[in-house]
Amino acid sequence: MSTSSINQVRVRIAPSPTGALHIGTARAALFNYLYARAQDGVFVLRIEDTDVERSDPKFEKNIIEGLRWLDILWDEGPIDAMLNENSTSSQTTNHKLPTTNSHGPYRQSERGATYRAYIQKLLDSGRAFYCFHSEKELLEERDNLMAMKRPVLHLCEFRTMEAAEAQIAKETKPDCIIRFKTPPGRVIQFRDLIRGDVCFESDLLGDFSIAKNNDTPLYNFAVIVDDEEMAISHVIRGEDHISNTPKQILLIEALGFKTPQYAHLPLILGPDRSKLSKRHGATSVDEYRKAGYLPEALFNFIALLGWNPGSDREIYSRDEIVAHFSLERVQKSGAVFDVGKLDWMNGEYIRRKSATELIELCLPFLEERGFIKKGGDRNYLEKIVLLEQPRMKKLSEIGERTDFFFREPKYDAPLLRWKGMTDNDVRESLQKSKQLLGALGMGVVESKNIEKIFFEAIGERDKGTLLWPLRVALTGKKASPGPFEIIEIMGIDAALKCIDRALGKLTT
Repeated sequence: MSTSSINQVRVRIAPSPTGALHIGTARAALFNYLYARAQDGVFVLRIEDTDVERSDPKFEKNIIEGLRWLDILWDEGPIDAMLNENSTSSQTTNHKLPTTNSHGPYRQSERGATYRAYIQKLLDSGRAFYCFHSEKELLEERDNLMAMKRPVLHLCEFRTMEAAEAQIAKETKPDCIIRFKTPPGRVIQFRDLIRGDVCFESDLLGDFSIAKNNDTPLYNFAVIVDDEEMAISHVIRGEDHISNTPKQILLIEALGFKTPQYAHLPLILGPDRSKLSKRHGATSVDEYRKAGYLPEALFNFIALLGWNPGSDREIYSRDEIVAHFSLERVQKSGAVFDVGKLDWMNGEYIRRKSATELIELCLPFLEERGFIKKGGDRNYLEKIVLLEQPRMKKLSEIGERTDFFFREPKYDAPLLRWKGMTDNDVRESLQKSKQLLGALGMGVVESKNIEKIFFEAIGERDKGTLLWPLRVALTGKKASPGPFEIIEIMGIDAALKCIDRALGKLTT
């Protein structure tokens, strides 16, 4: 085992590259990151890619880029996963990724020799054995146990087979698996830093599998070897791993490893309080990035999923979250993923952006809709973006909210009608707006001046009779910013053309 400072906190996130970075994995990574920073410890990124059939380099890339984007940066990890000039990380901290891999390699696929040595150690000590039951036999056993409503566990008859006999049997049944010889009558107890004392009976575990063969370790075995070799002091992970903990503790004891401290985080729940899944909406970090959420907003939001800093505040800077974080304030019950709250929080972060920052963030969404090309009029874009900044909840909304600035609005004539208005009433209203705007000339006119002449013309009458048809003519929408701000940005000439198109929609 590699050496580290005796009392140094070392934590890890060990995602499996079998899918995109899940919001739950990101939350676990964040809590490990926060604990490491709060304790002046080390945060390790490890890739658990022993599932060869399902692991894919594209998912590893997605996971790494997602963590970078959230600015959850690791101290140790795969060297080729370091930041580069194309990184998506917001890089809001001075923390740098590693230049050495003192506890590596950090991909399980590169650690085969280490696993083989420890598997052989368990076999030689008699703590593990070869199981020669076929998959069909094991499935039948499981079905029978379920039918009898008994615990589904395997007490293997091959656990007492002599080593020499097992070697002979392997020649005829080379596809045998390797199981751990679970000691009977044990009570396995550990203290969870979040949940307190947790107990399991070994008689309910059975002889569990630890490897498909000498070269292919399974999760519960590989993870405890990696944690030992990488000197992990604290294992902070989701509560769905609690049932794995007694098996891992037995393996740790059998190999003479040091047992880490455990902390199991509450599950992330959907609004119906069931485990968060795709039926509740987006579940991957990438989906939220593409939808126009800011990384600092998502960082803030997921930090509060199951953790409370001790106040009613919702908005915290990264440094504040690090300074306040402790496992003692992590709750035991599930944390509800409230998209409405995330939208509100993201909007708050959007409103804190400068005009320059927000333009840069909105450009990709406007380009994606084909509204602008690179090198467009930045002054014009700035006015549009600042107009929407007070209302936006997601960056992706900029396109649908401002499309009328870039193309002819599409709508049906009935939308032009204010309460009880006829087409003739609408026509007269639009003609009045055209007359008022035409009197202003074609130069740049501030919204407050436009507002002044329109309100003088309206007098004591219902404002909607003049302003609703005008706003719909400009935008084609039921809801939008006020017509005066819109006209100031698009100009009098463009506004008059919009009115003419609206008049053309009305019946004669």
